[in-house]
Amino acid sequence: MNTSNKVIAWNPLREIDEAQNRLSRFFLGGFPNRMGSGEIHSLAVADWSPEVDISEDDHGYLLKADLPEMKRDDVKVTVEDGVLSVSGERKTEKEDQKKKFHRIERCYGTFRRSFTLPEDADSTKVTAEFRDGVLKVHLPTTPVARSKATQVKVQ
Repeated sequence: MNTSNKVIAWNPLREIDEAQNRLSRFFLGGFPNRMGSGEIHSLAVADWSPEVDISEDDHGYLLKADLPEMKRDDVKVTVEDGVLSVSGERKTEKEDQKKKFHRIERCYGTFRRSFTLPEDADSTKVTAEFRDGVLKVHLPTTPVARSKATQVKVQ
């Protein structure tokens, strides 16, 4: 049993972000083309949104995204104007006319996830690696310049 009392920073917008992600997956996730007999006549192609984990340690931030059955060349990571974007396409398998599908639940198609970088993330030193269907984006931190408080004379 884990008895540590680790303090986790409260993000007041986390619940809103989670609700927005759920709604996006619901409305943009698409629905497979199912026939009443249980047969599926074509593979469903729809936009999808991979799940990500974002963690922080003494060296910086780490974003991990599960991208099963994708190739490195199908994934793009960009940083622009303080926003990290991960995009790509999960391609469908070649449809085999001899196969009879009973259920298709996996989504295929394009995706794009964007994240506003924290002030202390060094966007010039971002690195990414893709291995075994997992994308890892490393964002090192830099000391945030804090302005010194000064007394302003009121006239």
